[in-house]
Amino acid sequence: MTISMYQASVPVYARHLAALDVILDKAAAHAAARKIDPAILIGARLFPNMWSLGEQVRSVCNHATRGPARIGRQPIPTFDGKDATFADLKARVAWVLAFLGGLTPAQFEESDVRPVTFPVGDRERTMTGAQYLLTFSLPNFYFHLTTAYDILRHNGVALDKDDFIGRD
Repeated sequence: MTISMYQASVPVYARHLAALDVILDKAAAHAAARKIDPAILIGARLFPNMWSLGEQVRSVCNHATRGPARIGRQPIPTFDGKDATFADLKARVAWVLAFLGGLTPAQFEESDVRPVTFPVGDRERTMTGAQYLLTFSLPNFYFHLTTAYDILRHNGVALDKDDFIGRD
């Protein structure tokens, strides 16, 4: 069985973004039920030098946008929204899901071997599309998604593994 770069990226990002959307709803409900200012959860971190929940969600969305855009040879779109409220974070997730919904498998043909050049700090790095997806974009996506989940679990939001994996 052969799996395409489209199949290995777009549906994977979309499934986990849909799960993140549900997780954000649960976080908002948790804050409301316990009379916690939502800004406290959005600004929460696992450790002082780590990114906040809002920054983690932004990074999840950036990787879910930039990864497929780069390997699918599409311009990288920008989101002009904010990250101050759960509604803001959900709007960002919805925007990425809409972007992913507009991508087609044809845009990803031969993207596994095509070079992808992207910024890493103050330099550029080039690798094949497959290397980029499997060793940079998806691992970063999962890292920030897991950290967002962990921040909320650490702050008492009732989440389980199915919330992270998503439901069919």
